[in-house]
Amino acid sequence: MHNTSTGGIAPRVELRDVNMRYFSREGETEALKGISFSVATGESVAIIGQSGCGKSTLLSLISGILKPTGGTVLVDGKAVSGPSRKVAYMLQQDYLFEWRTILENAVLGAEIQGADMAKARARAKELLTKYGLGQFLSHLPRQLSGGMRQRVALARTLCTEPDVVLLDEPFSALDSQTRLALADEVTEILRRERKTTILVTHDIGEAISMAERVIVLSRRPGQIKSEHVIRFGSCAAGVRPTTFAARNAPEFNRYFNTLWQELEVHVEG
Repeated sequence: MHNTSTGGIAPRVELRDVNMRYFSREGETEALKGISFSVATGESVAIIGQSGCGKSTLLSLISGILKPTGGTVLVDGKAVSGPSRKVAYMLQQDYLFEWRTILENAVLGAEIQGADMAKARARAKELLTKYGLGQFLSHLPRQLSGGMRQRVALARTLCTEPDVVLLDEPFSALDSQTRLALADEVTEILRRERKTTILVTHDIGEAISMAERVIVLSRRPGQIKSEHVIRFGSCAAGVRPTTFAARNAPEFNRYFNTLWQELEVHVEG
């Protein structure tokens, strides 16, 4: 078992011996096998692994979009049976509707859930203003930069007041400078909001700098190969460094080299 203790408190998210198989005309594909781990309330966990190892499938299972073919996925101790307001999913693309204003895009999730729209609009305005987009509420997505669009997507994700935020390569479409800056902003926002966060990424540095724990998946079928608790010198004082500071910390290279080797990136002879 790869569960991390949550000190007697029920974990926010828990997977128990989860398996996932896909069936098609071509046959059966085993995507995930025997996945067990838990995430504590307020914890940030990153999942890394090679393409096709089932990282995004894991998020789909936690969000309730997919159902496992074996095992159990739990949120707050209850088996996940479908999408829930407790869990929000931020995808690689921002998927903003080009004909809706920034504010209208930000409240879309609340609208779909049938939430109190007056409350949702107030919350969306608050979030967008906090993210430096207060002057763009009536703008259309095409009038914003890539980084600004992703901030709108984050506001839409958090507008529904989820307990758990799932991030699937949320910065992969951005240039490297914008990606680094936005990762720093998003990490700070999620920590301030005390959200339980599960990040899927191909970027080892992103995983180390954004998460408190990194889970490495093996090649398909995805199994947990290892887990690494990420600690920096400042953590001893109870302070997590910013993503920029983490990348410059002396511990960063050690974690990076360890994870690099575990991902089997070298060509095998």
